[in-house]
Amino acid sequence: MSVRPAPAAAPASAAPDSAVDETVRRRNRRVLALLAALFFLPLALSFVMYYGDTWRPAARVNHGELIIPARPLPHVTLPVLTGLAPDAGAWGGFTGKWSLVYVGAGGCDERCRSALILMRQTRLALNNDMTRVQRVFLATAPCCELAPLQQGHPGLLVVDASAASAAPLLTQFGQFGQFPQDKAATSVFVVDPLGNLMMRYDTGEPARGLLLDLQKLLRLSHIG
Repeated sequence: MSVRPAPAAAPASAAPDSAVDETVRRRNRRVLALLAALFFLPLALSFVMYYGDTWRPAARVNHGELIIPARPLPHVTLPVLTGLAPDAGAWGGFTGKWSLVYVGAGGCDERCRSALILMRQTRLALNNDMTRVQRVFLATAPCCELAPLQQGHPGLLVVDASAASAAPLLTQFGQFGQFPQDKAATSVFVVDPLGNLMMRYDTGEPARGLLLDLQKLLRLSHIG
């Protein structure tokens, strides 16, 4: 009598299909959880840093006071007293170069002299970029002894802004607008090469701040 062989037993190590499926599902869930953490954790951290009191970053990186929105300056032709060649004619406005501007009475008191020195030293510190920047003194009252200005500040454009025709321009510099009158005498303004007034710097602040802001503007700008 022949004996039929018994069917081979399944290997003891083989797990049921359901157990294998459950293992795969658990592994997939862990991968999804890891991917979600990688995506949402930086987002949550950024919200905490921005809206939290302790870790909130500084609201600005510039040292000067941005003028928002920037003010397009009107084109006003004014007499230039020094800084241009004698046959250059009247001064035609803020175009083509970055401008450091001081607005004040023509007598140029101590605050005025401090501002002009700041403008001169900042421009010199720009080294190769100094030719991209001009310095302008808008004299709002009959002007000053020009010889000391020419000697101490060669290349400074001294512009006679005492006439009524200069009022629209002076208004944009805050003589009668955004900035209090007591700040006007200690302000150096930055005008871009397209003629937009875009920053005010207080001369009482550390001088390096104006230089750092201007270096950044020149580095990022493709004009002027």
